[in-house]
Amino acid sequence: MEGRVTEPGADNRWARSIAPLFHRILDRIDAGLEVGAIEALLPDGVHRLLGGRQDGPVAHVTVVRWRALRRLITGGSIGWYEAWEEGDWTSPDPVPLFDLFMRNRATLGNVARAKRGTRLAARAMHALRHNDRRNARRNIAAHYDLGNDFYEAWLDPTLTYSSALFEAGDTLEAAQQRKIDAILSRANVPANGTLLEIGCGWGGLAERAGQRGIGVRAITLAAEQQGFVADRTIDLPVAVSLTDYRDVRGLYDGVASVEMVEAVGERYWADYLATVARALKPRGRAAIQFIKIADDIWPSYRANVDFIQAYVFPGGMLIHEPKFRALAEAQGLCWQDRHAFGQDYAETLRQWRERFDAAVAEGRLPARFDRRFVDLWRYYLMYCEGGFRGGGIDVVQITLVKQR
Repeated sequence: MEGRVTEPGADNRWARSIAPLFHRILDRIDAGLEVGAIEALLPDGVHRLLGGRQDGPVAHVTVVRWRALRRLITGGSIGWYEAWEEGDWTSPDPVPLFDLFMRNRATLGNVARAKRGTRLAARAMHALRHNDRRNARRNIAAHYDLGNDFYEAWLDPTLTYSSALFEAGDTLEAAQQRKIDAILSRANVPANGTLLEIGCGWGGLAERAGQRGIGVRAITLAAEQQGFVADRTIDLPVAVSLTDYRDVRGLYDGVASVEMVEAVGERYWADYLATVARALKPRGRAAIQFIKIADDIWPSYRANVDFIQAYVFPGGMLIHEPKFRALAEAQGLCWQDRHAFGQDYAETLRQWRERFDAAVAEGRLPARFDRRFVDLWRYYLMYCEGGFRGGGIDVVQITLVKQR
């Protein structure tokens, strides 16, 4: 497209002197945007339109300092977050930008992926957080033991911290109940039967199952959750404990596990699935909800450490579905009734962000969290929403049936 660059209105000699180097980086981004566009205001005062060849999301970005681009091309998603946190770039709504980078991931190539030195340092740190028994509890506590009062301020009344399953007209609470009911339907445990829940959150599913007369064994590694669930289900046939999934014993009619396996790590996927198989009675059913990374991203994702792993979920890793399925089948678990609903997660995240912003505006977040923490979490919610909208990540429910 001709005429996409307009002359600056302000004179910043230093910014203009180094501008050609960074415009070459922008040229690469421009070439990689097959769909959608970025309208950018740059430190030298230049306005540029990147992409714009086919319809798609349009992101508005102000690059305040050139080092934002340097951090992007050397540090990938970690560097881009750190640049945002320090005010090197701003946007009235970053979600379309994250959507664009996911949507155009194939044509953008490695433009926004961490370079070797930065990648190796981040991987070394991430490797130290692998989820053996000691680290698993520490990693879970870093995210889920932030305080029940923190999560209560912005989650829906069910206190469900995973993707909802929407139908037209649903409130967030109704869509979360729909998701819970879908998981229980997959597990198909009769009244007076037994259900193991691996990673019970704040007890919405355990409560619902207990109300149906199902005996629930709920496990978590988060002390704050364990106490909350015990109080929530005190009059129901629910037992909740601080237990590592690897230490589960006994047989159950069904297993439920909703977005827990992302905290396991690739090294331990086989252990997790062995636990599921060992816990199920013959022909028993496990209902699993997990977040997956797109197959085409998997090699680079596996070789890098992203913003979420570095700043939000220590030890976390999204699922590579082909490998995870193969490991499940090796345990005698038949993979059935796959349902993907990533756009429902995008909507869940959008509503969480609205509720989070309202809690901030109304002063309902606990006073112990400073502005930097609040900004990190808002960025995290936007980053995830963009990832789901752009199709690079997805959420899936599947049923695993024990064959022997």
